[in-house]
Amino acid sequence: MIFTYGAVLLLPLTEATTLGFTAPVFAVLIAIVLFRERIGPYRWGAVAMGFAGVTVVMQPFSGLHEGVTLAGVAVGLVAPFMVALISFQLQDLNTTENPWSIVFWFSALTTPIAAVALPFVIAGHDPVTWALILGMGLVGAGAQMLLTTSLRFGSAAVILLMDYTALLWASFYGYTIFDRAAPASLWLGAPLIIAAGLLIAWRERQLARSRVHSGE
Repeated sequence: MIFTYGAVLLLPLTEATTLGFTAPVFAVLIAIVLFRERIGPYRWGAVAMGFAGVTVVMQPFSGLHEGVTLAGVAVGLVAPFMVALISFQLQDLNTTENPWSIVFWFSALTTPIAAVALPFVIAGHDPVTWALILGMGLVGAGAQMLLTTSLRFGSAAVILLMDYTALLWASFYGYTIFDRAAPASLWLGAPLIIAAGLLIAWRERQLARSRVHSGE
């Protein structure tokens, strides 16, 4: 959560959202390292396509565009890596635990850790800010509950694809609220990242079908 919020603070909304789409790509890499899963040319191609999309969006070799920093990009890439890692953990927990229990303990254990920083950042808030914080808390808790529940019914790699609709919302909010239109590079790179995720989902589905048929 620290990296996810940090990405939004350090990067424009659309760029931070686009980097979040690399979570399925990281899911493939995690499957290789942690689960010793064999990855074929389709998923390797998806990994290459995903990071090519990141390169197009961020343009590191031609100078980062306005509002984008290397620190922001680093935080923005760590966030989806952590999301992918936690998704595998949640999928495993969902086999034995209730989604409400998972969300409760997630909050109960992370709140004291986050509170360590409170003495350094604590400040008074006006009523509008408190209303925004309350709204963020309610929406965030609802989103966490929905994500946790969804992982009970589908694989982590496929569920993560649903995040792609966030690009439309991020572009809309970025333009209407923050008066910042998405750069052209984003519309060139984002399709590569999304295509990589879709390719991973398609391949995961094909492999799942093969395992079912082999079991028969």
